[in-house]
Amino acid sequence: MELARRTGLSSTAVTKAARPLIDDGYLYELPPERTAPGAGRPVNPLAVAPDREYFVGLKISADQLFGAVCDLRAGIRDTAARPLDVCAPEVVAALVAELVAELLDAEPAYRDRTRHIGVAVNGDVDRDSGRLRHSGLLGWRDVPLGELLSASTGLAVTVENDVRALTVAEHWFGEGIGTGYFALVTIGAGIGSALVVNGHLLRGAHGVAGEVGHICVDPAGPLCRCGARGCVEAIASTDAILAAVRRAATNPHLTFDEAVDMAREGHPAAREAFARAGQAIGVGIAALVNLVGPERVVVSGEGADAYDLFSRHIQDAYAAHAFGAASRCPLLLRPLPWEEWARGGAAVAIQALFPQPAATSTIGAG
Repeated sequence: MELARRTGLSSTAVTKAARPLIDDGYLYELPPERTAPGAGRPVNPLAVAPDREYFVGLKISADQLFGAVCDLRAGIRDTAARPLDVCAPEVVAALVAELVAELLDAEPAYRDRTRHIGVAVNGDVDRDSGRLRHSGLLGWRDVPLGELLSASTGLAVTVENDVRALTVAEHWFGEGIGTGYFALVTIGAGIGSALVVNGHLLRGAHGVAGEVGHICVDPAGPLCRCGARGCVEAIASTDAILAAVRRAATNPHLTFDEAVDMAREGHPAAREAFARAGQAIGVGIAALVNLVGPERVVVSGEGADAYDLFSRHIQDAYAAHAFGAASRCPLLLRPLPWEEWARGGAAVAIQALFPQPAATSTIGAG
């Protein structure tokens, strides 16, 4: 009944559409539920068979690879990691092959039931071709990542921007379940964001939709790595915060953790740097909410560990700039470990196996 309600189809049509998935073992029927008197025959609820197929999710960072085997419900079954001493595409492809082999050997069923890898990577990704057009963090440009990893592992590969992959995982399996309009914002070395509109991940005509990090909040502000001034990212990324604290403390060797400690101990300049960052993030999120009207916004990323230092400033700026009823959209803090980013890769692979009407194909073996 719930599927019929969400899709607008009749119960008979839903049952007919689900039959091939039941026959293939992806879905199974639960015992019938009683319906109200006069409502017709009992309803047979459907459930996903999590062990029917497994997926490898990968997160590629500048200095480490993170991997996870996930089931059909994106439940993490096993994890593994590899340090990246040399961040070159060919080196990464070889290490991915080692990491995938380790993961698939963890349980006998994994290798027999795994056909797909989902890769979460920083940068501008052409998901249709599996090509990483540009990643400033990795220093890569125009890399056929899907082809490289398919050749090294023998599996089908879906490549997606890491923030979008994490958003898919949260929308399908996390805080965004049941929402048609949903947003995720990440705080870290960059300020990332992704949007779900009418149930679909929004990419836009040029693949850069929802870039809250490059909304200008101060035209006279610091220069951003994108070339513009006063972007949210130029003020609120961990690098920007650290640079501001280093200047104020006249100590070029401070680490971000030390800057956090200074702010928590009450150092005025350190606290001001986090306050300014929180204000920029709050204004950026308000602009996003005003434009798209999501039902929920999740805030995450490695910078979320210091959320106590700018949470009030985010909330205050958001409340001041969100328009009308848009301000009812809650901001939810969800610190996520690196394994969850790898799970995002797996979620993208699951999505590719069961594509929505606008979804794209995968590359490689299948």
